[in-house]
Order: sequence, then structure tokens, then C-alpha cells
Amino acid sequence: MGEEKAGGLLGKLRRAIGETMYGAALHGQVSAVLKTRMYIEHMFILMILGDMLGFPILPPYYSLRLLPYAVPNVQTWKHRFYRERDFTDVIYG
Repeated sequence: MGEEKAGGLLGKLRRAIGETMYGAALHGQVSAVLKTRMYIEHMFILMILGDMLGFPILPPYYSLRLLPYAVPNVQTWKHRFYRERDFTDVIYG
């Protein structure tokens, strides 16, 4: 029973050290990559659904061909595109 506690404590310590190293070394980079991915997906959906907003970017044929890839993200894109913005969004966003 003492070995199980030692193994559990050692595992928790190893996990805590690993998470600390991740936070110190990689968290900023991972956050930047995810933010870049979000902006690229936003532009992709804007290209496909630009007709809905009044400025067509792609011809309708190509928009319809790419539409199945954009359908899962349409609701979040609309929410992000139409939300009210403040000047603090630019500073902290």
C-alpha cells in the first residue's frame, strides 16, 4: 500500500513539473498558433459566405463547392462577426 501512495505522489509531481514546463515554455506559442488558426478560419468562412453580407469574393460555383466544409462553423462565425465591439477588444483581444 505504501508503494501505491509513493507512485501516486511521484506521478502527481511529474505531472505538475510537466505542466509547469509547458506553461513556461510553450503556452504563449500555442495560444498564438490557435489565435492565428481562428483568424484563418474566419477569413475562409468570410470568403465562402461573403455573398450573404453583400460582397462576393468567390464565384458562386466555388462557394457552393466549399460550403460543406464551412457549415459546422457558420453559427460561431455569425456570432463573432455580428457581435458588438468595444475599443478594449482591440487592446485585449
